[in-house]
Amino acid sequence: MITTYVASNGDLGHAHAATSNKDKIKIADDLNKTVKNNNNNHFGPFLSNARNFSEGDVSIVGLKRRVGFISGTALIVGTMIGSGIFVSPKGVLERSGSVGMSLIVWIGSGLISLLGALCYAELGTLITKSGAEYSYILESFGGLLAFLFSWISVFVLKPAMLSIICLTLSEYIVQPFFLECQPNNFAIKLIAIFFIVTITYVNCYSVNLATSTQNIFTAAKLLAIIIIICGGIVHIFQGHTEYISKGFEGSKFAISDIATAFYSGLWAYDGWFVFIIMKKFHKNNLNYVTEELINPYRNLPLAIICGIPIVTLCYVLVNISYMSVMSTEEILMSDAVAVTWGNQILGFAAIIIPISVALSSFGAGNGSCFTSGRLAFAAAREGHLIDVLSYIDMKRYTPSPALVFNAFLSILLILPSNIESLIDFFSFTAWLFYGATMLALIILRYKSPYKDKFRPYKVHLSLPIIVFLISIYLVIGPIIENPQIEYLYATLYIVSGLLVYVPFVKYKIKCHRLLNIITWTTQLIFKAVPCEYVPESSPEEEELQESNQQEE
Repeated sequence: MITTYVASNGDLGHAHAATSNKDKIKIADDLNKTVKNNNNNHFGPFLSNARNFSEGDVSIVGLKRRVGFISGTALIVGTMIGSGIFVSPKGVLERSGSVGMSLIVWIGSGLISLLGALCYAELGTLITKSGAEYSYILESFGGLLAFLFSWISVFVLKPAMLSIICLTLSEYIVQPFFLECQPNNFAIKLIAIFFIVTITYVNCYSVNLATSTQNIFTAAKLLAIIIIICGGIVHIFQGHTEYISKGFEGSKFAISDIATAFYSGLWAYDGWFVFIIMKKFHKNNLNYVTEELINPYRNLPLAIICGIPIVTLCYVLVNISYMSVMSTEEILMSDAVAVTWGNQILGFAAIIIPISVALSSFGAGNGSCFTSGRLAFAAAREGHLIDVLSYIDMKRYTPSPALVFNAFLSILLILPSNIESLIDFFSFTAWLFYGATMLALIILRYKSPYKDKFRPYKVHLSLPIIVFLISIYLVIGPIIENPQIEYLYATLYIVSGLLVYVPFVKYKIKCHRLLNIITWTTQLIFKAVPCEYVPESSPEEEELQESNQQEE
């Protein structure tokens, strides 16, 4: 658990691991005095685990359970729907070949996401340590594979996610100015880099600023979705069914084509696991949602079962709207499908669509940057990256070094790539570890001590087996008939993790002189200081420590 406080003179204090009520009361007093003396609280997640204690009666101030089933379902829908629905339809249609097959891919992607989310819900209630997939894989397979996950997440998955989102944002900003021709690819990448830098600056400047803007961006994406669905329904009722009536004409059935079509579709659903594991770098036992959910072990699965199908229905209706207005050829020629749709349906009001999608993409990029920087921050704290990435800005209390590091990697990925290749690169790598996570759930059903541990929520064993088999297909399928250079790059990244693990993690070899130079330079540039850290204990470890203290 982290307990970070600011001393009365404004300097960053040290973290404490309180071992007695007296220590806890003293820390709480320091925290309470600090909060009173600092009206502008920028502590962000670093104070999220702080507990307030009072003399004589030690009590914990926590969140109240006020989120019901309907609110939980709405939260899942709002979290999952993102910029992917504005960029993925082209890729799904191109690789599936027909209107009918593309709709099957969208429905199938929703079903896979539903099954995966239910499996993650069981893992989240079974293993309450920080780290999400890292902890699940660590408990099942050991340190090497767990390290590879954190390595790939920090260096590939999170930067690629931010790159894709910012490229989407850039294309929707540029497209309205190039209605009669293709926009310049260099200009798109340059604007995408600009937004990566802007989003990173916002997150470095203030946690409050980064989080308070999300409501605006959420409203923007929902506005665009509603307009597109309603416009498509009206268009169909006016009798325009010539494009969608083609059904399965031109369908592709090649193994690689279907697998990569699912890559594009599943990218739009990628928030399915974020909602479940959001807790893992912030809370000890319960995630943001389950801590406030009424009857969480019942309502969380029900919210997932209802929320993801609602998202699937929205995505299917959006695609039907696209394909009722535009021909297959028009969709494949467009780099910003929603903009092309808006120009044909909304007339002078078409500008609403690119503005809404741009705001939505900026919000998605902001959220991705927020979580990505904290993943690198957490990995550095655990000793899997250089220590300086776990330092924080001494004035703004944000993990600036980790945020800038993530932005740097995102820019490197943008330069030689486009959206489609980045989605393939991301999906191939991600589903390697999604599959490993499903296998971990299967193993933990039979591995001590977890086989005998009480599970407040449990899925049928067939669910993780199905998702595991699907993940094997999604990893191997694209390579069988149409191997791409992106898959080779992803494999090389994984192998490079092995080369790092053996000398620097297993044998703990350190280049002290070089690391000192990097640390000093980073501290000077970012005014960053260490955030001392005591690793979290599992509930079982905490109970053992309490019993030992009582015996003493």
